[in-house]
Amino acid sequence: MRFGTNGVLDNIPTAQGRCVGLWSWLKSASVAGSVALACLLPTMASAGAFRIFDQSASGTAQGGAFAAQADDPSAIFFNPAGMTQLRGVQTSFGFMFIGGGTSYTSPAGATAHGDFGGTIALPPPFNLYMSANLKDLGFAALGNLSAGIGVVSPFGILYRYPDDGPFSTAVTRQSLPLIDIKPTLAYKLSDQLSIGVGADIYTFASFWGSGQSVTKFNSSGGPGLPPPGTRMEVNGGDTAAGFNVSLLYTPFRNEDGKPLANIGLVYRSQATMHLTGNLLANGGLVADASTTLVLPQVFTGGISVWPIRDRRHEWKLELDVDMTGWKSVRNTDVHLSNGATIPFPQNWRNTYTTMIGTEYKWLDLEALPAWEVALRGGYWHSQTPIPDSSFLPTIPDADQHAISVGMGFLCKGGGRFLGVIECGNAEGGILRPKALGLDVAYQAIFYENRTVSGNLNPVAIPGVVNGTYQTTFHVGMINLRVNF
Repeated sequence: MRFGTNGVLDNIPTAQGRCVGLWSWLKSASVAGSVALACLLPTMASAGAFRIFDQSASGTAQGGAFAAQADDPSAIFFNPAGMTQLRGVQTSFGFMFIGGGTSYTSPAGATAHGDFGGTIALPPPFNLYMSANLKDLGFAALGNLSAGIGVVSPFGILYRYPDDGPFSTAVTRQSLPLIDIKPTLAYKLSDQLSIGVGADIYTFASFWGSGQSVTKFNSSGGPGLPPPGTRMEVNGGDTAAGFNVSLLYTPFRNEDGKPLANIGLVYRSQATMHLTGNLLANGGLVADASTTLVLPQVFTGGISVWPIRDRRHEWKLELDVDMTGWKSVRNTDVHLSNGATIPFPQNWRNTYTTMIGTEYKWLDLEALPAWEVALRGGYWHSQTPIPDSSFLPTIPDADQHAISVGMGFLCKGGGRFLGVIECGNAEGGILRPKALGLDVAYQAIFYENRTVSGNLNPVAIPGVVNGTYQTTFHVGMINLRVNF
């Protein structure tokens, strides 16, 4: 291995080789910037930068407006205080199938198309919830306490562009397959007020995607960089913890004790991940590199009302407002293995998402005895936090609008699926569920056309990220519920 007189590597390592004596290269600001981008910025999600709002079919179908209703196991994500509304043991497991893509046109007319690695993102983001009302299980000494645990995919997934695309020197592929493990408690203080508290344990898992943050790009051959076309990769991982607190206030109930109005408030804290990994060239190790990813704090408030709620029908309307503290993404300071620290500004801003959702539920259908059927719809509008200067094509974010529809089916004890299969037993039991449910949703997300100018990507050929981005995503959600 040797350096040329211009400081560019004359020989690039093979996948089996290792680079030594590269401190001059690693000290260059351009490589520092690439490490920053790769380690920090995950891929596109479905609402605001790289955050995924879609964490259950019932919530997605209502445009994410579910924090004040929170009456199924996905309350563990949307509003943990809502778990006190659930009886016995309730479980839910589901997947998000997301497809669509981004069309890019440069000022000179060059084009590129980005997608999730195929028709849909694989493996698909998932959610798993289990809640238990401890009083119903015989632990009366603990009072009105509920416990639960959830596992969700709250942030980025895979996004890719062609290896020979017009901005391949900026990025070709990126993923941040984080999972969030959520042990949660909720307590009913009175008929009007419940509170919730939980932990958020953010980590990577070998069974989920690449099991670490990964970014790939091709060298532009600029000063301090290897020859043009060299395949570059940065990867890294960490585990970090945050917390969440919530409340659910019910000022009015009907004669059956069901809410006629709810107010929900949720706070999710920041969590700081110190991502540590490797910088690779053509598969060979160049150096160690690390950066800090501050996952944003989130404030959510919601109000729901039921204009109709009796023993045969329920109609709910809900408005939620969500503030995501993206201002935490101020810079991507890079810590290199030679001890140097080089700053790289991002200057993201806090954003708001407004969500409106509705649900109409039939509780006593003559054609389907012992079934509940729900029809749902919703809309959201979300702002982008990302300025043009730090825009990256694998987060092709812009102000966006989403329209959702969905249905829910709950077959209770005594009901039969297709008139043949018993859905549940009224008495329930460890192996005998009281009810089976299926929720489905579809969502179309339309991003406003975004024209980027003045981008300051530190590793790409200058100006290649500038241009117009047109993005549309399609989301399908499915959840299976089992109540014991």
